[in-house]
Amino acid sequence: MKLALVQQTATPDLADNLARGLAAFERAADAGADLVAFAELAFHPFWPQRHATPELLAHAEPIDGPTVTAFRERAAARGVVCVLNLFERASGARGEQTFDASPVIDADGALLGVTRMIHITDYEAFHEQGFYAPGDNGLPVYQTAAGRIGVAICYDRHFPEAMRALALAGAEVVIVPQAGAVGEWPDGLYEAEMQVASFQNGYFTALVNRVGEEARLTFAGESFVTAPDGRVVARAASGADEILYADVDLGAVAESHARRLFLQHRRPELYADWLAR
Repeated sequence: MKLALVQQTATPDLADNLARGLAAFERAADAGADLVAFAELAFHPFWPQRHATPELLAHAEPIDGPTVTAFRERAAARGVVCVLNLFERASGARGEQTFDASPVIDADGALLGVTRMIHITDYEAFHEQGFYAPGDNGLPVYQTAAGRIGVAICYDRHFPEAMRALALAGAEVVIVPQAGAVGEWPDGLYEAEMQVASFQNGYFTALVNRVGEEARLTFAGESFVTAPDGRVVARAASGADEILYADVDLGAVAESHARRLFLQHRRPELYADWLAR
């Protein structure tokens, strides 16, 4: 599988953000990508830098809105799988809610489903609890034309239970749409966390980060891909718009230590109650 991770600057010009994202998708398809993924809130400024207001919340859009519709058309035209991330507005039994959401679009343009961020943080310049309801549809794994794809949105990657759940559901690649700022994490830890997740769970991770200076944060870029043996196999530049490409051999999933050993030797009967606390 050839992955393409699009890290691109987002500005207040929402139409231009979307146009550049669609153009990047086309370039990735021209380069032979099987799957194209975008960063967290890729086509908007990072709204949670500030506390939520009615004006900011009004930027949320439904899954059948213009962004997903445009990418479904492109995915079908080019035969390429696409993983987006956007600020979703949805209506349900609890009324209207907004989510940090990743629609997964298959190579024929079909919308396979939507993963919503389930763990919602809140601290300085990341005031996310005012913007997002906790995701309510679990951590699905999608059978796509490119392989079995899971999604762990930003903060969800910090929870080993979530990363393990994707492995148990058969994920071969976990896409991580991210909003990581310069200096947010100690040197090396940013990648090490995903290296360990890949090694312990036997899948590739593909973290695609925001990039560029915004109102209160500067996003780092530095998107990367880790393999089931824990190695970083591709890395994008710091502070620059880029499409990061990575050719990954999904055969490495079945041959990984996690799939041959770790997952088979689990003892869930001894710790399932503890995990449910």
